[in-house]
Amino acid sequence: MGVGPKRGLGAALARCFATHGLHVFIAGRSEEKLQAVVAQIQQAGGSATPIVADATVEQDVSQLFEVIRKRGDVIEVAAYNVDSNIPAPFLETEVDTFTALWQQNCLGAFLFSKQVVSILQAQRQGTLFFTGATGSLRAKPPFTAFASAKAGLRALAQGLAREFSPQGVHVVHTIIDGVINGDRARSQFPDYVRAKGESGLLQLEAIAQTYWAIHQQHPSAWTHELDLRPFKEPF
Repeated sequence: MGVGPKRGLGAALARCFATHGLHVFIAGRSEEKLQAVVAQIQQAGGSATPIVADATVEQDVSQLFEVIRKRGDVIEVAAYNVDSNIPAPFLETEVDTFTALWQQNCLGAFLFSKQVVSILQAQRQGTLFFTGATGSLRAKPPFTAFASAKAGLRALAQGLAREFSPQGVHVVHTIIDGVINGDRARSQFPDYVRAKGESGLLQLEAIAQTYWAIHQQHPSAWTHELDLRPFKEPF
């Protein structure tokens, strides 16, 4: 859930999972972007199904999982990768902005989890990823509203891990502590990207490889939370 441009983390995760032989269901709000990612996956010999869905709309999420259930496969791995950030000083943050950020980053994760956890619980296996951010751990202006939503996502992930890990469900919260080298960063703050340089950015394929490695962990040594950052990133 949360696949956008071809040079985005959702698309990178989909390509990685498909490379390892999984049929991938990709969901997002733009049919054009989904079709472009499906074409990439198919060209590389993989298979994928695009589904237009808004993560914040319960009916959309339900319909997504109706399609998945009809195929009848075991769900090996699921990822909630919706990430929306609107910078604004606190006193200039409108209620609509605060609400939208919470809906996209936290409420959508709740709706997604309600559907996928019931399946993974019945299977007694499977990995569920939530993509967090620096703001998951600390709020910094002008991103206070975003951080509050990401902190809520982190709490959701913790609760799910404690409730469902004993039933074979591996819940993982990944903190992306840096700037991803993707289309969004390059279009929204190109000067910052240039200042960081290639070695100062998180590379999409490297992040995806880490997700896959965590998915492969033995149940006796599961990781629940990890942080990812470029080696040059101060913390």
